[in-house]
Amino acid sequence: MAEKMGKVWLVGAGPSDIGLLTLKGLRVLEQAQAVVYDQLVGLEILLRIPAGAEAIDVGKQAGNHKKTQEEINRILLEKALEGKRVVRLKGGDPFLFGRGGEELELLRAHGVPFEIVPGVTSALAVPAYNGIPVTHREFASSVHIITGHRKAGEALDIDFQSLAKGGGTLVFLMGVRSLPEIVRGLLAAGMPADTPAAVLERGTSAGQRRVVAALGELEDEAGRQGIGTPAIIVVGEVCKLAETFGWYEQLPLFGEKILVTRPRDRASRLSEKLRELGAETVSLPSIETVPVSDDETKAKIGEAMERLGEYDLLAFTSPYG
Repeated sequence: MAEKMGKVWLVGAGPSDIGLLTLKGLRVLEQAQAVVYDQLVGLEILLRIPAGAEAIDVGKQAGNHKKTQEEINRILLEKALEGKRVVRLKGGDPFLFGRGGEELELLRAHGVPFEIVPGVTSALAVPAYNGIPVTHREFASSVHIITGHRKAGEALDIDFQSLAKGGGTLVFLMGVRSLPEIVRGLLAAGMPADTPAAVLERGTSAGQRRVVAALGELEDEAGRQGIGTPAIIVVGEVCKLAETFGWYEQLPLFGEKILVTRPRDRASRLSEKLRELGAETVSLPSIETVPVSDDETKAKIGEAMERLGEYDLLAFTSPYG
């Protein structure tokens, strides 16, 4: 065991867009010595992991868990006991169906200090990026967030009767694979088949798509358009506002994913401008400027400088140039 105890930060990374990562989350991430990250964390956010930090992928996909929850808990404990600053980087918010509480239990039992850095949940951000306000004075005064995930071979544990009678907006996370059961459950509980509903795929990313249809037709329409995961399901009158308030797809570079190869210290400004225009960016620096150390190269540069008087025009292609 290290002489000095480490510490763990549970950081919510938001739904994908790096612009939705909180300032505190980014600051903690950039100071990490070990990062344990999930499948749904945006690539641009992962590229902010410090070069010298240990990066551990524990991402979970349906039917393909790289690490069990118990193994993830153990990894966090082990890295903290090594004296490291450990960031547990989770998509969305760590305390909203993120098993954040489970991961803290083992740390607390061993006296490991920790902090929680809340994140922007996809339950609010993804509808917003699709022009759907989850509450609206004329349509819904409450919002209910439900997990649509179920274990293989088991039925959904959802009180559809209460949801159908509640009158608020329903947001189902991790529910695409359970879409048929969700639709049938709500209809059987008395929710009208013409209730507006939506399936929102890959929200806040270049691959964002949405299907808006009546509840009774939602499954068929989502199937026709090939909607996949990750996606969330929204049910309620607010869904019919999507076409009116949709804004993200109106940006000129919506749907484009752009690789930015500029040096890391000069890439952020360009990336920000591209994101403002609706693009999803991936920073992958392929250029590095370093001091010249080779004597032969220095001599060639010296010869070139001596010949500058032979030219009428000198063009620089970059600030570094």
